[in-house]
Parts: sequence; structure tokens; C-alpha cells
Amino acid sequence: MTLNACGAVALEKSERTGEKEIMEGIQIEEYRVGALKDIALLKTHGYVDTNTSSELQKLLGQTIEQGICQFIIDMAAVQYVSSAGWGVFVGEIRRLQEKGGDLKITQMSSEVFEVFEMLEFHRILSSYDSIEEAIEDFDFCRGLNSAAAPSSYIRPVAGMSVNASTKSALVSDQIDRQHRTPAAAITPSDSKPSRSHSREIDETLLPINEKIKKIVLENPILGAWGLKRMLFSPRFGYTRVGLLKLYNILKSLSLDTKTKRFRYFRSR
Repeated sequence: MTLNACGAVALEKSERTGEKEIMEGIQIEEYRVGALKDIALLKTHGYVDTNTSSELQKLLGQTIEQGICQFIIDMAAVQYVSSAGWGVFVGEIRRLQEKGGDLKITQMSSEVFEVFEMLEFHRILSSYDSIEEAIEDFDFCRGLNSAAAPSSYIRPVAGMSVNASTKSALVSDQIDRQHRTPAAAITPSDSKPSRSHSREIDETLLPINEKIKKIVLENPILGAWGLKRMLFSPRFGYTRVGLLKLYNILKSLSLDTKTKRFRYFRSR
């Protein structure tokens, strides 16, 4: 296993000639993120299957040995995860939790998420719509503010060089975040004054569907985890809902993607 020029972990296989070449199937870029830069972000590309899962497990093990016990596995560029791949995450999360850590999955494609739910791994692993949400949850639980220094949001692990294409991608991420409207800035009074009500409504008594709609109207950029956290607040009577049930409710309301939620927000 070697580190290529862009800080990615390139998997290799031995040929009879003794030469090595990059193995098709998986590529992993490792970064340190969070307020204390003590969270390992593994941006994974390709396929996590029987052939490649052992190398992913090896990387996780090596990083844990370095004292890191907080992991985010970004799967935005993963096309397929086999049961062997999921088994790596389930096996490692137990070891991490024993050390007071955790492992979170972000940005799964719809195909990968369907398998994730079908195999009921959502009961063991936490999933998020974005890397930012996962980082914020890690830091929030530790009383830290990861949003305090957006310019240092992602840092490659020590010893890795970043090529031009990777730098461009990181700069694009930072520009995109800088142009996002802060959650606190999206309120009914700021955007659509007509949404205010003439009389007070006890929001704790609203059906869960209406609570979700109300949250979306106030903050359409919230993901599933953010909605779940808002529901479990004094304002909404500490409403408990699992991620799977929440996803199904969002789907029934046609609010299961951020694009749909923002469209709903603008239509009201």
C-alpha cells in the first residue's frame, strides 16, 4: 500500500514479474478534520467488496494505532459496497466505541443507501447527508465548534502532498461552504413574512409530519440527522424517530432530498 501524489491510498497487487500497479476498484484519500483536527476523514472512491475491503480494514487499523478513534467514511464516490465491506465498518465500530470513538458514513448514493437499509446497518452505523453534518455532530458531542475556522475545514494527513486537482477540489468545497446561507439566517420572517401565524400553536402537539414540514420551512438545508435533532428538542416535545422511519416519512412527503426540501421551502 502506497501514498500517491494526491494523498490517496493506492491499492497494489503483485504481478509475476515482481512489478506493482494500481489496483482498479478502490482509492482512499485521508484527511484530518474537525475543530481539533483529530477526526479521520476517509474519502473513498470505487468499490468496497471482498477484494478491496481487506485493504480498507488495514488502513482503518493503522489509523486507529495512531490514536485516532473518530472516523468519517465519505462514500460520495462509492458505486458499490458488498456485505464484506459493510462487515469491515461494523467490526471496526465496536473497537472504536470501546475506545470512546465512533464511525460515521456520509453521502451514500441511493443505490448504496438502499442496501445499507435492507441489511439494517442503519441500526449500527450513523449516516449523514454531508461531511459537514458528521463533523458538527462529532464536535457538538464534545462541546467544540467546528464551524469556527472554515478555512481549515479539511487538512491532508501529515506527510501527504496535494496535487493541483486535489487543491482545486478543496478550494471549490470551501467556496461552496462560504456561499451557503447559515442555518440561523433561514427563518420564516427573513424569507417569507406571510408564513407567520396570528395565533400561537402548541408545536409539541403537532403530528410528526407537520413538525417536519415546519422545520423544513424554516431551514430547508437541514439533512436527516439535523431534522432528527430538531425533532428531539423541547420545542417539538422531544419527538423520537429513527433515521429509517424519518427517511420513509420524508419520502412520503416528497422531501427526501435537499433539492426537494428547498423547492418546498420556496413554494410556500
